[in-house]
Amino acid sequence: MARRALLVGVNDYKNVTRLRGCGNDVYDMSLLLKERAGFDTMDVRAVADDRATRDNIESRIEWLVSGAKAGDLLVFHFSGHGTQVRDRDDEDELEDGLDEVLCPYDMDWDGRHISDDYLRAKLQVPDGVVLEVILDACHSGQGSTQVAFSGTSQSSSSDDPERRPRFLEPPVDILIRHSGTRLPVQRLFRSAARASKTVLWSSCAESQTAADARFNGRFNGAFTYYFCEHLRQSQAALTRAELLERVRGSLSQAGYSQTPELAAPAPLKGAQVFSL
Repeated sequence: MARRALLVGVNDYKNVTRLRGCGNDVYDMSLLLKERAGFDTMDVRAVADDRATRDNIESRIEWLVSGAKAGDLLVFHFSGHGTQVRDRDDEDELEDGLDEVLCPYDMDWDGRHISDDYLRAKLQVPDGVVLEVILDACHSGQGSTQVAFSGTSQSSSSDDPERRPRFLEPPVDILIRHSGTRLPVQRLFRSAARASKTVLWSSCAESQTAADARFNGRFNGAFTYYFCEHLRQSQAALTRAELLERVRGSLSQAGYSQTPELAAPAPLKGAQVFSL
């Protein structure tokens, strides 16, 4: 039974606003998987900053799912910007005409991104495989376009220099096509969930942004920081539902407005994190 993980972190983007905590997120998650979840070093792959191009991420996603069989545990963790782009398939996003995307290092608005359509197609694994997806990025939400894109909604970091939102604002030509209703990030993996045991961790709710912030003198994604911290403290002996509540509590106590979400079949919510 294999355990494989792909960790992606992008601080220094080629063309867009940089972040500060994504590299630390990848490092912390790698230690957690190896020290607390039984992953071998050779089975944890990471790409960061200028190596986290779209092509490099996509080739490693192919590695992650290749040959997966019942009893395997796969982890995909992304730390960086998320956004929305104009849908290229008019029949796909009938509600708002936008695709949800993860932003690689070489992100641009004309195709160099990791789309929800691509992820739905590629993150298909056989029955009996658990795929644990952890996204510390902003993608979509509900509410008016003006509020959602301006940072005046329930932002984790709109007016604090120590906290930045992990949402990349679309250019005006994409913005004006927005219908006013944004799709939940859980839609990204709905198709994959039908064919496998998929666990999806979202760093914030639909109308919020995820924070990139300072903790003990170093930057992290607020969600990833508390995710790893609670698993270290508990020796990784928490169920997924228990971990969700602890991370939510810590974020609330620390003054973050983001509310992480967990989408998973009921048996996996009650099972220990990083377990089948």
